[in-house]
Amino acid sequence: MSPVVAISSFVFYLVLTAGSGGLLLWSAAEIIAGAVLSIAVGIIAGKTIRRQGLDRIDVLKFAMYLVYPFFWELAKSNIDVAIRVITGDIRPGIVKIPSKQKSDVGVAMLANSITLTPGTLTVDVDSKKNLYVHWINVKNKKPSTEEVCGQMADKVGAITK
Repeated sequence: MSPVVAISSFVFYLVLTAGSGGLLLWSAAEIIAGAVLSIAVGIIAGKTIRRQGLDRIDVLKFAMYLVYPFFWELAKSNIDVAIRVITGDIRPGIVKIPSKQKSDVGVAMLANSITLTPGTLTVDVDSKKNLYVHWINVKNKKPSTEEVCGQMADKVGAITK
């Protein structure tokens, strides 16, 4: 079991269900259901973490990755896309991004992070681990990795080794 995942899942569950009952902000049934589901998620995640060869430090690094830079890039992208939609300043296109990731888990994590960020969508990954990204603001045909995904590539590389 992964206690870090179980606890963070429980906190996330409580945030999503706040205001559902009488005991503080939650009903007793909500707290029990959240605890049971969080323990189940922790057990499943623990098995997956061990199977992938990751350890608790990697899970903590991943949690920190979600706080910064992922949410930071997410916030910046939301604002950028909103401004582009209002002004009509859109130059879409597909660009090739060298991922520099050593593992398939790192490539998948970076591709998902890019796809979850507004204004970008990972459409393909080739055998050399290059990502092909549909980007809303193509300034030049060969952008750097940092131009498209900020610091996410370096942070993902540090987590997945």
